[in-house]
Amino acid sequence: MITTIIPNYNGMRYLPACIEAMQRQTLPSALIVVDNGSTDNSLPWLRDLSQQGILTLIELGKNTGFAHAVNVGIEAADTPFVLLLNDDTEPTPEMTAYLYRRIRMSGRNFSVGAKMLSMREGHPIDDCGDLFCALGWAFSPGRDRDNSWYNKPVPVTSACAGAAIYRRDVLKEIGGFDDAHFCYLEDVDVGLRARIHGYRNLYEPQAVCYHAGSATSGSRYNLFKERLTAANTVYLLYKNLPDWQLFLNAPLLLAGFVIKAVYFARKGLGRAYAAGLVDGLRKCAAHADRRVSFTDDKLLALCGLQWEYWVNCIRRLAG
Repeated sequence: MITTIIPNYNGMRYLPACIEAMQRQTLPSALIVVDNGSTDNSLPWLRDLSQQGILTLIELGKNTGFAHAVNVGIEAADTPFVLLLNDDTEPTPEMTAYLYRRIRMSGRNFSVGAKMLSMREGHPIDDCGDLFCALGWAFSPGRDRDNSWYNKPVPVTSACAGAAIYRRDVLKEIGGFDDAHFCYLEDVDVGLRARIHGYRNLYEPQAVCYHAGSATSGSRYNLFKERLTAANTVYLLYKNLPDWQLFLNAPLLLAGFVIKAVYFARKGLGRAYAAGLVDGLRKCAAHADRRVSFTDDKLLALCGLQWEYWVNCIRRLAG
């Protein structure tokens, strides 16, 4: 029924707890770990588990990024559903069962994301589904709030791929995760493409997963992350918004970029952010063939998304 895919990159600090938690799931799943060229001791440890038959290990030999790694795992899976899970997570025993139950409620459900709680003291919300707004920002409305918030299943722009279940046939239909993102916003991109094709993305609060966060990049804000996120934002907008929608949102998008530039400049990351915007334009030129085909049958979905982009601006600015 389900294959769980865990991309790993030097994740030995968290992997044992993650694998053990998956073995305790009330709804079992096959387990594939895709290693992105780890140099810590996680690789020999994973090889041993593979020899024991606990999991299937795929070694890529180098860091190809989250998006490419999960695509490799999805291709290797042979189940109708795939559950993507970060290597620095610890799911509660019922997580898989709740995600599976929710996604099977309708054939139009493409993905369902878990309620991700921070591992730090107090366990505030780390992610409860992602929203995208006309400022060009993707955000999780519950981030850093007390974990008693957001306890109703709701539609979202996209599920956070750190802990989410997906329909494998729809992933193939819409082209899978775009490895040009490397990491960051690849889940928003695939979620938007699914929405444009008429599918839905949901958040399931009963599916709980604890998340260390920034285990690979090292911190919430850093040069690598902000440059890559800025580039991927430009690329995501180009891919998933037709020309008329880019024109319609241009004033808000410009405001969003200016606000971010000032914000990151104050954190000493202004140059990284600016360089990322230039990188994003290069990505658009290099991967123009990956832009969504905005045929007439997608107009209704695009208009629905446009309304959400405006509403989500209000939600984001209201805090």
